Amino acid sequence: MRILWVKANKILPVHSGGNIRSYHILRRLASRHELTFFSYYGGAPDAEYEEELARQFPGVVCLCTGKRGSNRISRGLDYFVRLAMPAPYAVSRFESVHVQERLNAWFEKQLFDVAVCDFLDAAVNFPSALAIPTVLFQHNVESEIWRRHALTGRDLVRKFLYRLEFEKMLNYERGAVRRFHHIVVVSEHDRCLMSEWTDSARMTVVPTGVDLQQYRSGIASAVSELLVLFVGAMDWEPNIDAVEYFCREIWPAIQAQVPAARFRIVGRDPVRRVRSLASSSVEVTGAVASVVDHLRHSAVVVVPLRVGGGTRLKIYEAMAAGKAVVSTSVGAEGLDVHHDQDILLADDPRAFATAVTGLLQDDDLRRRYERAAAALAARYDWSAIGDKFGQVLETLAKTVQEDSHQAEPACMTDARG
Repeated sequence: MRILWVKANKILPVHSGGNIRSYHILRRLASRHELTFFSYYGGAPDAEYEEELARQFPGVVCLCTGKRGSNRISRGLDYFVRLAMPAPYAVSRFESVHVQERLNAWFEKQLFDVAVCDFLDAAVNFPSALAIPTVLFQHNVESEIWRRHALTGRDLVRKFLYRLEFEKMLNYERGAVRRFHHIVVVSEHDRCLMSEWTDSARMTVVPTGVDLQQYRSGIASAVSELLVLFVGAMDWEPNIDAVEYFCREIWPAIQAQVPAARFRIVGRDPVRRVRSLASSSVEVTGAVASVVDHLRHSAVVVVPLRVGGGTRLKIYEAMAAGKAVVSTSVGAEGLDVHHDQDILLADDPRAFATAVTGLLQDDDLRRRYERAAAALAARYDWSAIGDKFGQVLETLAKTVQEDSHQAEPACMTDARG
């Protein structure tokens, strides 16, 4: 197939969960099809990024939109400029005339068999009339994330802004889901939520995967330290809320039972709220050379998310490394995991603390969960996930082509009059 894949923002270096998912699927598709990866990004032109992307994805098309950077002041000003717009800020900030012109030209010439809109934020630049079979790749139900933000906001101003963005996102996302030919979602939970907006038959679940070769190297011998680990981008609000919640409401109870325990927060770009959590028992690392090294030395991995959507790659990665995981229901939402078998789920702070404490204190119990976790993750290598995504694209391209052929005779009959 000739595939066009469109993504806003840089994909390299591969850090965030969505970028990890896209990267591995792209690599698999590129090995089997004629893939054109259209990567557009803001800020200053980045020759190093474009050269590396071209090395990994021959035929890539890069476009620097020149939009202002992402520091807090410029983002804040940009937000208030766009406040009256009907589209949510998380989408409208990626709007670009140059990107729209490029996509319009490609769609008019129908140079591809199928196109992929990667994340909802890229949808703002797609033509209103989709002349090429096009898939919307929904890594999350974005409106659900904003709804949860509105519920957990720390003050009235945040709650108001979150509520405003939720309402905008709900309207925009509902329209986008109906506009594209097909939707790829990452879990049955997400398909269920979006089935309120469109026929569920228009959606296919392509689950989250894991790089087994990379993370299996994290399966280590006996753990020598009572280390509790959280992994995630620390400039993303759901992760910030998660570690604040853990340190405030869960960690003191764990320390009371296991004084030697230590909590390590691993992830790039920790904001001030995260850095302020550091103490004699809490470490904030920032970006690290290898997450696998930290997994190798950890006893328990925690995912205390209260806000989020899609699926958390960090859980499968920890499991592939043979680690016991304790998560909230939201944190494990949409994953093929099973409470009390290969993971422990706890939504109450006391229950969460009890689960972590039990694993820290009981080596046999922890090893049982480690074995079960590794066995589960082994079923979700990225190669299989990428092939399933390719099958969705092939089916869509074939179906639309057959529909157009079936419509031709009627059109020709009408023309002959």
